[in-house]
Amino acid sequence: MAVKPTIDSYIKSAQEVSQSLDACSATAASAAEKLCEIFRSGGRLYTCGNGGSTCDSMHLVEELVARYKRERPGIAAHHLCDPSTMTCWSNDYNFDSVFARQVETLVGSTDALAVFSTSGNSDNIVSALKAARKIGCTTVGFLGKDGGAAAKLCDFAIIVPSDITSHIQEAHAVFIHAICEAVETSLFPDAK
Repeated sequence: MAVKPTIDSYIKSAQEVSQSLDACSATAASAAEKLCEIFRSGGRLYTCGNGGSTCDSMHLVEELVARYKRERPGIAAHHLCDPSTMTCWSNDYNFDSVFARQVETLVGSTDALAVFSTSGNSDNIVSALKAARKIGCTTVGFLGKDGGAAAKLCDFAIIVPSDITSHIQEAHAVFIHAICEAVETSLFPDAK
């Protein structure tokens, strides 16, 4: 008997994803255009997130480095979620600055940073965005709820206006795929 309410909740999720796509499609398209410009000029994309958002940040990277739908050269992208780096820094200093330290060390002004946060208020995400601002790189936020503190630090804030974490992450997955397809199509129009 619990199956129908569970299925119904995912129908609601699909509706929220659809509404988010409508609300954020222009921002996602602009972010994809900017990423294409960055990749064409030799820049890289760096990503980060916490928990399930770590997986989303890694998902974006693997689709770019390996491939999404087309046979083409790799696209320069790297996630900042290496366990040895994260645990080294967090153990010696703190978790709030674990991504900011990597941004300061690896990211240049001609690169981009994409952050994933369902609340937009994770201290380490906000700190990473502040570090990126100091460097002058492009920032893209895959965010939820009202975007939180991260929204105002992003050049492109893709905000899924839901309070349900799983629905936000499901919408983020759609945006990841849409952006990957746009980037692949733009950079490699003749690839099959």
